[in-house]
Amino acid sequence: MKAILEVKQLVKKYGDFTAVDGISFDIMEGEIFSLLGPNGAGKTTTISMLSTLYIPTSGEAVIGGHSVTKEPMAVRNLIGVVPQDLALYEDLTARENLAFWGQMYGLSGKTLNARIEQVLEQIGLVDKAKDRVKTYSGGMKRRVNIGVGLLHKPKLLFMDEPTVGIDPQSRRLILDSVKELNKQGMTVLYTTHYMEEAEELSDRVGIMDNGKLIALGTQAELTKQVGEMETLILHVGENDDPERLAVALRSLKMVRKADVTDHTVSVIVPEAEQALAPAVTRANELGIKIHSVDMREPNLEAVFLHLTGKALRD
Repeated sequence: MKAILEVKQLVKKYGDFTAVDGISFDIMEGEIFSLLGPNGAGKTTTISMLSTLYIPTSGEAVIGGHSVTKEPMAVRNLIGVVPQDLALYEDLTARENLAFWGQMYGLSGKTLNARIEQVLEQIGLVDKAKDRVKTYSGGMKRRVNIGVGLLHKPKLLFMDEPTVGIDPQSRRLILDSVKELNKQGMTVLYTTHYMEEAEELSDRVGIMDNGKLIALGTQAELTKQVGEMETLILHVGENDDPERLAVALRSLKMVRKADVTDHTVSVIVPEAEQALAPAVTRANELGIKIHSVDMREPNLEAVFLHLTGKALRD
């Protein structure tokens, strides 16, 4: 297996602000590689540089043997892009949108018509193909957006937060579509801030925060960084002080970390179930009411919390 994408010390600056700070990684042919991180981590800027939309401040990226800075047209022939923002004409039907963008890719005649039918089948919109896009739900629009990126049969597909703001049913369809495309041989770079999506889809995951790639590997490799730790998540009331509870929990011998996001305290411990009773006792002593509790085995969110000291949240 060889690398279809190689990224070396890629940097993007806007004045004094560094949006992407010297990241390096590669993607193997046939792989689903996810960039996981909170909003503002630099994921979209990275995609924009790799798709030749933005020029890197420094560093290099090579796709299929072609430099994104020196051979942008050759790169564009190899990639498909599903942007976070919808790139559709709402007064046109799904079929008309696909026809328009297919022509932009240089497709025409029977070849274009055949690809439109294949793509409509892939995104599950054959029955709605003649409806104007403005009548579609958010999830259906997202699916047409994905279809546009597939028309020219790219070697590498970039998908930037494709499930943001859509209903659960459409989200499920998109995730299943990504897995099916991968089974058919498509290599995918997928960005998300949803930990469960990265866990479900990815062969390997790169975790980004503040423009830096802070961890990279398979899920098994990444979760080893927190050992056999589990996460106990305590949801407290709006009028309670979660930071006060976190401080109290840090004094417990079993607690490795306790961090606050909004009205949630995330606690890393060897065994979440055993830590629950002492945690509730501390909360009661402080007069803090715990409204609900979640327990999670070692996962990517625990890795993010371990590396950054903050929870991965929307």
